[in-house]
Amino acid sequence: MRLNKFYITGSIAISLALILLVSCKAEKSAPSQKKEFADMVYPLLDTENSRWFYFSSASRPFGMVNLNPDTEIKGDWGGGYKYTTDTIRGFSHVHEWQLSALSVMPVTLTAENSANIFSDFYSKFSHESEKIFPGYHSVVLDRYQIRAELTSTRRVGFHQYTFPANARKAILFNLNTILGPCENTNGTLEKNNDYELSGSLVLSTNFRRPKPLTVYFKIKFNEAVSSVERNKATGNYLVNFDKVKDKVLMKAAISYTSVENATNNMQQELPHWNFDKTVSDSKNEWNSLLGRIQVEGGTETDQRRFYTDLWHALQGRKMISDANGAYPDNTGEKFRIGQLPLDANGKPKFNHYNSDAFWGAQWTINTLWGLVYPEIMNEFVHSLMQYYKDGGMIPRGPSGGNDTYVMTGASTTPFIVTAIQKGIVKDDLEAIYAALKKNHMLNGIMGKAGYEHNTNLGGGLKYYLEKGFVPYPIPEGNFGSHQDGASQTLEYAYQDWALAQLAKKLNHQEDYDYFMVRSKNYQNVFDKSVDWMRPKNVEGKWLENFDPYKYENGFIESNGAQSTWFVPHDIEGLATLMGGKEKAAEKLNKQFETAKDLKFTSGTSHDAELHPEFSRIPINFGNQPSIQTSFIFNALGRPDLTQYWTRSVVKETFSGLSPATGYNGDEDQGLMGSLNVLLKIGLFQLNGGTDKEAEYHIGSPIFTKVSIQLNPNYYKGKNFVIEAPNNSAENIYINGIKYNNTAVEKQTISHSAVTNGGKLTLEMSNNSKQ
Repeated sequence: MRLNKFYITGSIAISLALILLVSCKAEKSAPSQKKEFADMVYPLLDTENSRWFYFSSASRPFGMVNLNPDTEIKGDWGGGYKYTTDTIRGFSHVHEWQLSALSVMPVTLTAENSANIFSDFYSKFSHESEKIFPGYHSVVLDRYQIRAELTSTRRVGFHQYTFPANARKAILFNLNTILGPCENTNGTLEKNNDYELSGSLVLSTNFRRPKPLTVYFKIKFNEAVSSVERNKATGNYLVNFDKVKDKVLMKAAISYTSVENATNNMQQELPHWNFDKTVSDSKNEWNSLLGRIQVEGGTETDQRRFYTDLWHALQGRKMISDANGAYPDNTGEKFRIGQLPLDANGKPKFNHYNSDAFWGAQWTINTLWGLVYPEIMNEFVHSLMQYYKDGGMIPRGPSGGNDTYVMTGASTTPFIVTAIQKGIVKDDLEAIYAALKKNHMLNGIMGKAGYEHNTNLGGGLKYYLEKGFVPYPIPEGNFGSHQDGASQTLEYAYQDWALAQLAKKLNHQEDYDYFMVRSKNYQNVFDKSVDWMRPKNVEGKWLENFDPYKYENGFIESNGAQSTWFVPHDIEGLATLMGGKEKAAEKLNKQFETAKDLKFTSGTSHDAELHPEFSRIPINFGNQPSIQTSFIFNALGRPDLTQYWTRSVVKETFSGLSPATGYNGDEDQGLMGSLNVLLKIGLFQLNGGTDKEAEYHIGSPIFTKVSIQLNPNYYKGKNFVIEAPNNSAENIYINGIKYNNTAVEKQTISHSAVTNGGKLTLEMSNNSKQ
């Protein structure tokens, strides 16, 4: 059977017919015919668990413009496109970490609605009218009977509105409003000529992003504008058209530096008016990236979910630099426009990026990007270093040209170290090392807790250096979010180990020895009397009445049971504290047995983690602190349990294909999508790939064949192939491994072996040899 192109045609809460269709197809093997990878993506996945930056349909990979309909606009959590809300409140161009901007709405004017159009312009819609695939979104506004079609280039949104014949046609620019995480203020729109407009708005400050940011935009139409009205009460604008038969095409380019650069962005990226070509170009770009991994076998649903996961892994973290390399620098006391270095052709050598935290990236994008998309990892490292050059600190979650200090620790250290260890970043290593080291010392980013902008106390780094642990509570008081000493200690110890590996590579022996000593600090918060990681106060006394299942009780977005296993760099040392590998494996296995009853997650959304029933789960695959745990069994000498539990987690938790299911927690700009890809292809890096010869732990893939196309600019090999010929839902155990027909005794394979190309063959069985 040929797989038809997949266009989204949902209905409220998904029709029974679609549910039956998915369940029936799940019993069938996926078709082997060639198909477009973008058509395999199910964009509506988990859209009942809405967040402002979570869903972005009509976008390019990592594009500055993230264009899609908004059904909820006021609030970050629950904002943006939420499947269960039946009203469209505008089409906005920026859905990003702490950024939002430029909401527009096509309308038809009547005698009845003209007087109130600035305050009453929302429209109902039906999922039946929608068509969505990566790079394209189409929907009918029921109130106006307008079909709105959206696509984009990296920095330009492209709209095609088909109006009813003989209607009075207009587009409302909702420039002064609350969109997601911040308020849009001071919005202005100026008519330059009959076909062009320009303007700007200011993104107000918020708790996470304390400095304002101006968004500039250039607008062009294919039809003449008859008039532009400004409403005094709202400060918003209505753009009117008189002589249009049916369609209006609109291009909207944005920039964080100037109208001139927004205009140049449009000239560089979208000089034509061919809407269908732009849709095709966008889809082809997605196909190119999604097609880096080709899977065979499994069910059709397995494959569709896989490419949806991969789409999420490439959706988050958007660029903020213009086509000419100009970018907003908010790191200093005064805002400035920075300029990225240019190559011999006058093009920027890399793009500059906005990004939610790299907290948890060691088990997600570190591995996926480092193997499949090294050029993306390379760009992000250079972008992070640009922040350092401007502001003196490598950020962990920059927004609007400056760090938000989201989460904790120096989470970008493992990201950058693995890029160097894998040979992706080769130049200026001493400068990069110096920058990373600064973050690990007093007055560096380790000293700052979440969103701690003005002090260096919440991170508890001075106590970590003096006592070998971060106390809970921190005596000085509250200075930021996530001041959870036990978790902070565990994070710092791992990040110190990662930095030590780079110090060793660069022959900084003294530094290597120093950071290796610090990397053992995790031992200082392990209480052998209870066999758990446990918070200590500043005097070194264990937290009284300690409950390892109590959520955020000295542990960040987790409980003690989950975070006890956060020792990515020294599983053997952790096992020794627990009485040996066998006892450690038995302990972890019991945690999985218990977690299975709740499908391995703390509910179906990030907010649910606080629910008493869900928060006490001993392993949580809905948030980052314990998503590595199924692969720990490999390091404990029980690969059969890695295979069993990883396949169980995928089946129970990450196999759904509906708006009501997906990542069951905090997807965080592609982290959970990346995790899913790695679990399903059976490759994982416990220490984030930060050691000298980075190794991949081998797990149980869900497909019979996985072909990874390697980037020739970075790696010697052409393809790396994983074959598991008799793989199935029952045959989950690996009874034999061969690499290029040579037996592999260990459950690991080196990064160099993978990137040199070749074939990993897995002998699958329904029985374990263990």
